[in-house]
Amino acid sequence: MFELSSQDFQAMTAFLQDLVRTPSFSTQEGKVAARLAKEMRRVGISDVRVDRIGNVIGRIGAGGGKKLLFNGHMDTVGISDPAAWQRDPFGGEIEKGMLYGRGSADMKGALAAMVYAAKMLLDAGVPLSGDLYVVGVVQEEPCEGLAMRTLVEQEGLKPTWVVLGEPTDLQISRGHRGRIEMQVTVRGKACHSSAPHRGENAIYGAARIIFGLELLADQLVEDRLLGRGSLAITQIESTAGSRNAVPDCCSFYIDRRLTLGETETKALAEVQGVILREDLRAEVEITEYRATSYTGHEANQREYYPAWAMEEDHPLVQTAARTVRKTLGYLPQIREWAFSTDGVYTMGTAGIPTVGFGPGEERYAHTAEEQIRLDDVAAAARVYAQLAADLLE
Repeated sequence: MFELSSQDFQAMTAFLQDLVRTPSFSTQEGKVAARLAKEMRRVGISDVRVDRIGNVIGRIGAGGGKKLLFNGHMDTVGISDPAAWQRDPFGGEIEKGMLYGRGSADMKGALAAMVYAAKMLLDAGVPLSGDLYVVGVVQEEPCEGLAMRTLVEQEGLKPTWVVLGEPTDLQISRGHRGRIEMQVTVRGKACHSSAPHRGENAIYGAARIIFGLELLADQLVEDRLLGRGSLAITQIESTAGSRNAVPDCCSFYIDRRLTLGETETKALAEVQGVILREDLRAEVEITEYRATSYTGHEANQREYYPAWAMEEDHPLVQTAARTVRKTLGYLPQIREWAFSTDGVYTMGTAGIPTVGFGPGEERYAHTAEEQIRLDDVAAAARVYAQLAADLLE
């Protein structure tokens, strides 16, 4: 059984405070990456590197054999309205054992726990038959799976198992719905707004399609495990010569959540069907994510992220459950995330067995009340260490 010494608990807490106090919005993770690499080396991880997109990769083990990868993203969403925060979002304040700030739960707490899990393994001299990788990834918030795709397909690191440290409140997650982002563009005919009958208002056309999509949302497929697919219109924009001209173009974006059994082709066909039924000049396409990493690497990916789920009796899921019970003394719930994670690539695309376990509560992610219990970070570190020992014995 692994335990954090009081000295290591204090050091882990100070490290987590540093991570939270260092802003790391997507594509701007450089300072946190440097701090993470420094802490990895400080605790004894000798093999530490940064790949082309900016992922920080630490490895312990003799080399060869099976590979267990702990995944934690370094980037965070923004803070939105500063007035909504009762505490400094980058203060890393601690009160009654709770650490507050942007990224504390999503998911710098897990990153700190993963680093100190590796330290516990090194301090205990546990012989690993394979390799443990602790990886801080970039750009997960806007484009989940992108950094892991780069690591696997371009850097050549192909893990046997992946553990995602996204917040699960120390329970186990085994999958979630996927998503696809689509843009619908409706064409009209411009004219002066004093004589709207002479033109064709693209906004009106878009409204007809949106109404059809609203009706479609109630008919989407439902899976017994992940629930029903969903559809939301998230942004609308139009173009016209001025505000007293009928717009000749209107576009809007669809956030389509995909349950098991729903595919990219199916989601596109559903929207195309609504367009055809309304007999409008319009097209739909999947959007593309493009960004430049803090390392200067140009990245792009189509915004399609498949749903995925592990069977409850899969050996990785069951091993994780046994490890939690052995380490923390309770049988964890096995459930699913509401949000999306890097599992869309690791399991959803690459078929690498993936499970989620992390400190922090999902309900605090992306909120002005983001927080994490420090005792839970320590508990997660113990589980991570024991799980590595169990899988790589």
